[in-house]
Amino acid sequence: MAEEEPKKVTETVNNVSEPSPSLPDPAEKAVAAAVVAQPPPASVEEKLEDSKALVPIVAKEVEEEKKEGSINRDAVLARVETEKRMSLIKAWEEAEKCKVENKAEKKLSSIESWENNKKAAVEAELKKIEEQLEKKKAEYVELMKNKIAQIHKQAEEKRAMIEARRGEEVLKAEELAAKYRASGTAPKKLFGFM
Repeated sequence: MAEEEPKKVTETVNNVSEPSPSLPDPAEKAVAAAVVAQPPPASVEEKLEDSKALVPIVAKEVEEEKKEGSINRDAVLARVETEKRMSLIKAWEEAEKCKVENKAEKKLSSIESWENNKKAAVEAELKKIEEQLEKKKAEYVELMKNKIAQIHKQAEEKRAMIEARRGEEVLKAEELAAKYRASGTAPKKLFGFM
């Protein structure tokens, strides 16, 4: 409170051209008029002297204001109460903003967690399907290899049968040729010439 009282006094001294309602005594008005009536200082030394001259006036007015302390005290108490209320309101506002931010962050993190869980589930399902497809592919590849092996086996059997039949027919042709040679007769068909 003591810091604010000199501030008012200096404001009163600085605003001398305007009549101040806070100066109730005619003596204070005379002092203020004396301060205004002084000519403006011309040099630095005179400014220092003027500032020295103002110090006792300020001290005098502070003493005079102490006489009416209950009025100033009520004003200062009212101002302190207002500042206290404003600081409480500001603290409440900050707390509410913090709550809102925390709530939003919590919801955002839960959404992110939900998203990650769903993505992981879908990726696991995709991996499972890929594994099933790989397994089916392997089964089909094995089945096709078995079919190819079976076809190759059948082809080998047919080749063997043809080779066996050819061997039999060659033997049969040699036997007939030997028989015809032995009997001296000619075959009835000669390569379609007859």
